[in-house]
Amino acid sequence: MMNNKHKIIVTLAVLGIILLMIGRLTARRQQANSGKAAIVYPVVGKAILTVTSTGVVEPQNRLEIKPSIGGRVEKILVKEGDIVKTGDILAWMSSTERAALVDAARSQGDEVLRYWEEVYKKTPIISPIDGEVIVRSVEPGQTVTTQDAVLVLSDRLIINAQFDETDIGRIKVGQEASITLDAYPSVRLDGVVYHIAYESEIVNNVTIYDVDILPKDIPEILRSGMSVSVEVIEKTSDNALTLPSEAIHYDGTRKFVLVKDNRGKGVEKNVVIGLDNGSTAEIISGLTAEDGVIVKDSAYLARKKSIGKNPFMPFDRKKK
Repeated sequence: MMNNKHKIIVTLAVLGIILLMIGRLTARRQQANSGKAAIVYPVVGKAILTVTSTGVVEPQNRLEIKPSIGGRVEKILVKEGDIVKTGDILAWMSSTERAALVDAARSQGDEVLRYWEEVYKKTPIISPIDGEVIVRSVEPGQTVTTQDAVLVLSDRLIINAQFDETDIGRIKVGQEASITLDAYPSVRLDGVVYHIAYESEIVNNVTIYDVDILPKDIPEILRSGMSVSVEVIEKTSDNALTLPSEAIHYDGTRKFVLVKDNRGKGVEKNVVIGLDNGSTAEIISGLTAEDGVIVKDSAYLARKKSIGKNPFMPFDRKKK
């Protein structure tokens, strides 16, 4: 008869064999499920072709407010985020001479001080534009020169995006755009292409063009310097028959899908596609809404066409 030690060894060995068999069975089931084909049906919707890039929120016109005289800042009447109009007084200054004279009069009593303050008026700093205060760089009591910026104004915030030269031909002034803030991923802003640079820049040996996109609404959360993702809408097609792009296969210039027949097998069917953003493709001809299309089939995965991406557009979904 086996002693207790031998019984324990045999029991552990049996348990090990059972666990190994369960693991192999689970792996086989997972492998089978991973190769199982998924069936989708074309749907009527909106096909959109976009050109994607990244950008930065910037003032369209950034204006530094510098005093016309050197001296001491007596009072600042605005703070960052304030909206100002042309002609508004932003701050009061004393010239170097006035500051010295007033300081001397202050030691001689209130009556003398009031006299010289009335005789020698402070100098106002006036807003030359309608805009928003985005920088307040000094405080009352500080001494500044005519080269120091006391405040910085912005007339409005825009999106400055960079597009590769291979895509700039697809961008036109007036095109609609969608803007997503990196700091607030759930916030999407509508915009419009406002300006396309006439001169290129070379960045990391890549030729790029600056494109200004004007948001239609400026939310309070928008700040200069924020990073954003931009999708410029190149073309749209309403009431289009659409299909996931991954369901389309390529054989040279031929495009086809696998349609499930009555026996449940995949039959190749040629299609003509229109707009394709790498996620959703427009089917111009070759399919109906009743056709069940096989999306996943390991036998055909190697024949799918890959989509190249530009290094400046990590979210690019274009397909040529």
